[in-house]
Amino acid sequence: MSSSTAPPAATIPPAPVDRVLAPFREFIRLEASGGIVLIVAAVVALAWANSPWSDSYFDLWSTYLTIGVGDHSLSNTLIHWVNDGLMVIFFFVVGLEIKRELLVGELASPRRAILPVAAAFGGAILPAGIFLLLNVGTDSSDGWGVPMATDIAFSLGVLALVGSRAPLALKVFLTAFAIIDDLIAVLVIAIFYTADLRMEYLALACAIFIALFATNRLDVQGPLLYGLLGLVLWFAFLKSGVHATIAGVLLAATIPARTRIDAERFLEVTDHQIARFRRAGIPGGSILTSQEHQAALHHIKDAIEHTESPLARFEHALLPWVAFAIVPVFALANAGVDLGADLEEAVTSSLTLGIVVGLIGGKLIGIFGVSYLAVRSGLTELPHGVTWRHIGGASLLGGIGFTMSLFIAGLAFEDPVLLDRAKIGILLASLIAGIAGYIVLRLVAEPRPLDRGEFVAPSST
Repeated sequence: MSSSTAPPAATIPPAPVDRVLAPFREFIRLEASGGIVLIVAAVVALAWANSPWSDSYFDLWSTYLTIGVGDHSLSNTLIHWVNDGLMVIFFFVVGLEIKRELLVGELASPRRAILPVAAAFGGAILPAGIFLLLNVGTDSSDGWGVPMATDIAFSLGVLALVGSRAPLALKVFLTAFAIIDDLIAVLVIAIFYTADLRMEYLALACAIFIALFATNRLDVQGPLLYGLLGLVLWFAFLKSGVHATIAGVLLAATIPARTRIDAERFLEVTDHQIARFRRAGIPGGSILTSQEHQAALHHIKDAIEHTESPLARFEHALLPWVAFAIVPVFALANAGVDLGADLEEAVTSSLTLGIVVGLIGGKLIGIFGVSYLAVRSGLTELPHGVTWRHIGGASLLGGIGFTMSLFIAGLAFEDPVLLDRAKIGILLASLIAGIAGYIVLRLVAEPRPLDRGEFVAPSST
């Protein structure tokens, strides 16, 4: 009995630098990697802020940085540049994720969207209510927005570590309600955490947003014009009194999600150009000297660009920068708190307790309870393969409120004592919620067959 083997698929030979970078690229592809980098940055910030070199930590982020030319310049501390500048890109990516989910994701179907939407509102309103209940009438009552949002990177990182015990649909559910959480938090920031408004800059922001909308309707797909208008939009919000990061979300809403050509047309163009490339083949010749080769390659490149939407291009290009640079730098700048200064008093304060109880108990009861009511009422149903035990574990992971919670805390509290207590509450609650969610999903959920391409963290047992 004879057997034949298929020829190996043609591949591009790797460059030496590709072999060197391969382990790092593999790490970046893992779902847990963004959360791991975030944890490392937070630990470094805490260790640095409580080390003999703690003064250098606080001095660094208090250093003023001026950007501009002549009389036209912006000057602020380094931590403000991180929070008001770099984090705009984070909010821009959040906005892209929200738009994608609304158009083609879990939120595109009204019936399927009911479950994560209900979970998000339950997981936002109840924690805020618990915080206010414990802090009403105190100087810390402004922090009610701190326990409202879920950190997507941390929560998905923990979920990835659970491996095959967490169904893929649970990841979709967690991602969807965390994205809606972020949208609620953005609205809270825009409405409640604003300084004195300057109407002339708000008018400028409105005009730029209209220009961005017109750019979208004119089917402009290049990134340059959106980038330039987005920069002016950021400046207008920075000066208006509304927090500048709102510019990122509004800019994302104007990025086109449509493509110039569809999949069928893409296949027609590329097939034709590949045939043209093959006909132009000159044995031993160089592609660099063949105009036919070059023309075919350019047409194929244009077809690829026009088949991918600007929204997808922006998201794919920026996600690694956000996950492995911007958010870790934000954590490094904001997670540092002096744990030696009245730690016992800080932990037992109503502010810290409000955040801890809100993020852990409020998220658990709010997400699970409202989800249960939505399903039992017949408005929606649990995703395929997801049980109430899974929902309970995901509800606990919803209590990981690191990035957005730290961000809102920085807006809510000017008093450094109150801000430090809020940070302690956020870090403590996120740690407890992450461990509890992992244990619940690891112990009570049954392993399942893996879907193709899924990553499973190696077991520690």
